[in-house]
Amino acid sequence: MDLEFVKYEKEKQVAFITLNRPDRLNAIGPEIYHDWGSALDEAESDDDVKVVVFKGEGKAFSAGADLTGVGYVYGMKDPKPGERGKQRIPLRVKFEFDRRVFLDFHRRILFCKKLTIAQLHKYCLGIAFNIISHCDMILASEDCLMGHVEERLGQGGMTLTPIMILRCGFTRAMELCLTGRKFNGIKAAEYQLINKAVPADKLDEEVRNLAHGLCLHPKDGIAVGKAMREMIYTTMGIDRGLVDHYIMHTLQTNRVLDEDEVNFFKMRRDKGVREAAHEKHDRFKVLDDFDN
Repeated sequence: MDLEFVKYEKEKQVAFITLNRPDRLNAIGPEIYHDWGSALDEAESDDDVKVVVFKGEGKAFSAGADLTGVGYVYGMKDPKPGERGKQRIPLRVKFEFDRRVFLDFHRRILFCKKLTIAQLHKYCLGIAFNIISHCDMILASEDCLMGHVEERLGQGGMTLTPIMILRCGFTRAMELCLTGRKFNGIKAAEYQLINKAVPADKLDEEVRNLAHGLCLHPKDGIAVGKAMREMIYTTMGIDRGLVDHYIMHTLQTNRVLDEDEVNFFKMRRDKGVREAAHEKHDRFKVLDDFDN
């Protein structure tokens, strides 16, 4: 298996899939989706594997979507000075990409045939946070920062999903999506978005102990349990929520912006990705302190 942006390792009956783009804090783009999917194929086809652990190489699990590719993945081009909304990408092109990412790939995690554990450290933001919320169990370092920061592109709460509501309740989920604020692992455990927050130097040990402990379940027991949860997730609307999410993401790309509203594409063109990312957070800074 030839993988560049993901590492695949096996330890007894546990497979470790590690995002491997540390120079970019494992920012997620099409390349990682491709390799991550290939690694999942390997784990699911190996009858000896019972548990899959998702990790991140280097300083963080993932800083979220690769902002250098936002829009470009559809074929968009940065607007020239004075231009507004003149480029038109066919909806079918956007739907095709968004379906692969926000529906098909998320389903791979939700309906994975193996037990899944997310191991989070330093950052798990944006799309990365959305993906791992579909794992069976989630452990994070106490200082790991999480949140739907992509809301600060001006999405108005679009990141709200059934799985998030089921994990932490509608009121908290709505707050976290609308504010786009970050919160640490301790808060995430308090909100019941993750199973446990542990000191950073104990995270790897805790995850390994859990993973190998879960391997005590028989293979057929895991298979039946996963099939049962697939029926439950479908009944509860979690799978339907993924369908809604990919369609709404495409519709979000057709927003009409007033002159004083957040225009990430313009900011990126004029100031570069790093400055644009900081500026979008600065504009919403007033929401950082909201914590009821």
